[in-house]
Amino acid sequence: MRLRLICVLLACLSFGCLSCNASNAAESVIGQKVQSFALPNAYGKEVSLDDFTDRKCVAIVFLGTECPLAKLYGPRLNDLQAKFGEGGLQVIGVNSNKQDSLTEVAAYVHRHEITFPMLKDKGNVVADAMGAQRTPEVFLVDADRVVRYHGRIDDQYGVGYSRDKKTHSDLAIAVEALLSGDQIAQPQTEAVGCHIGRVKKIAETGEVTFSKHIAPIFHARCVSCHREGEIAPFTLTSYEDVLGWEDTILEVIDDNRMPPWSANPDHGEFANDARLSAEERSLIEQWVDGGMPEGDPNDLPELPKFTAGWQIGEPDQVIQMRDKPFTVPAEGVLDYQRFVVDPGWTEDKFVVACEARPQNRSVVHHILVFVIPPNGKRVDLQKVLVGYAPGSTPLELNDGIAIHVQAGSKLLFEMHYTPNGTVQDDLSYIGVKFTQRENVAKELKGAVAINTRFRIPPGEANHVVTASKGVNSDKKLLSMTPHMHLRGKAFRYVARFPDGTEEILLDVPRYDFNWQIKYILKEPRLIPKGTSIHCRAVFDNSEYNLSNPDPSKTVGWGEQSWDEMMIGFMDYVDAD
Repeated sequence: MRLRLICVLLACLSFGCLSCNASNAAESVIGQKVQSFALPNAYGKEVSLDDFTDRKCVAIVFLGTECPLAKLYGPRLNDLQAKFGEGGLQVIGVNSNKQDSLTEVAAYVHRHEITFPMLKDKGNVVADAMGAQRTPEVFLVDADRVVRYHGRIDDQYGVGYSRDKKTHSDLAIAVEALLSGDQIAQPQTEAVGCHIGRVKKIAETGEVTFSKHIAPIFHARCVSCHREGEIAPFTLTSYEDVLGWEDTILEVIDDNRMPPWSANPDHGEFANDARLSAEERSLIEQWVDGGMPEGDPNDLPELPKFTAGWQIGEPDQVIQMRDKPFTVPAEGVLDYQRFVVDPGWTEDKFVVACEARPQNRSVVHHILVFVIPPNGKRVDLQKVLVGYAPGSTPLELNDGIAIHVQAGSKLLFEMHYTPNGTVQDDLSYIGVKFTQRENVAKELKGAVAINTRFRIPPGEANHVVTASKGVNSDKKLLSMTPHMHLRGKAFRYVARFPDGTEEILLDVPRYDFNWQIKYILKEPRLIPKGTSIHCRAVFDNSEYNLSNPDPSKTVGWGEQSWDEMMIGFMDYVDAD
């Protein structure tokens, strides 16, 4: 589950005999003393805070094995330990998640080559005593075990955004100041990450149970991505999988971040609408409030059947993105990777099915495959052969519809990778099925409303760019896909009909670069000749856009994510 968690103030902090309420928790952390604790490490050996009395400072960092940010920051803490260890720093990792077993903690240590002690806080006792809420979350204490810094590690990664590089190394700066005997300039920052999965002392009440009410929702809405081997950071395929993630689930549902869907429900009906219904939301909330009872296992529905092989059936041709795997680094920001492939099509092809398959689903966020026309140097933006995103379905055409690709065309694989904390390889591919020309009654075609001549001023939070596309014959509109980069904020499609009336076809008030969603209409929309489709994009080039690579720059059109694009993709067929 791609997370964009919003930091909250510490709800309660207790050090020794000290306790405080939520209103003053954040102010009370700095200057408070941490009482000693002893916990088993990843291999069962007990490690105590008192074992490090010779250290000038200790960074106590709460981590989880599956939280995306904890995966990325684990190796970075190794670097901090190596850099400042001789000067007197000791990093200690603490896992307080009830959903993470000691075996899983050991696997995390091995997978990410963790060099500092990683301890298991069973029953979240230490997390409760220190008031920790998130993973990752840092408490930097001095030689007297007094908290001198609290918050994040640095500002490179957040929920829903990744910067090309960190601009403020908060923990490293605090450690340097502490070891030098200087005052820490910014002792408190916001810790962003997953909720710690706590053991809750709530009696199981109510009639809403996991087996009967919640599992069907997760099966229908979530497990296509939240299952073993997929890109989502944790699984939701069993009752045990869900325990510990309930606070995070409630948060992302309440903030409309999950399931990923950005369209305004007031405009248009879409076949792939992923939103939870009001009833589904209410059931999940009631279940958590009622102590999360499992219920009768006999009520548990079977897991959905996911096709292990090709969803389109055996393809006529399989085409790899290149001849050798691409290596995805453990961390950092990867821009789109583009690979040009010659499929060897010496005659015109009529494609009736196409499926993009990531070879390594844990790091492939999405795939787009464009056609490069014969003797062309650029892709045909109006001819997207197939796309893949978590939970998407392959292209399958019927009723005599096909995509026409000219002989001699090449293919461009546009790959978006998401590092997950360990080095990974990927060699993704597509499968294609063809038909004969005589079987084709209509061609599936693409159109774009595009503007390449814009300049977004520095610091501008609501810069509007428009584009339009005229319709010269009756069409049936099938889908729309807005496309911008990291500064994209909102996108809207409006049809202006020949009679002067207007209709909003699609409104995306909170565009998210991380989710390149194709909005497939529930029923094809007749667009008569003489209509014009107007697209309006809004860009946020301000410092308040946490995904913004550089708010001080004027931004124009470009292929890299630190540049911008403004494209309104559309799929259609000619009307009868």
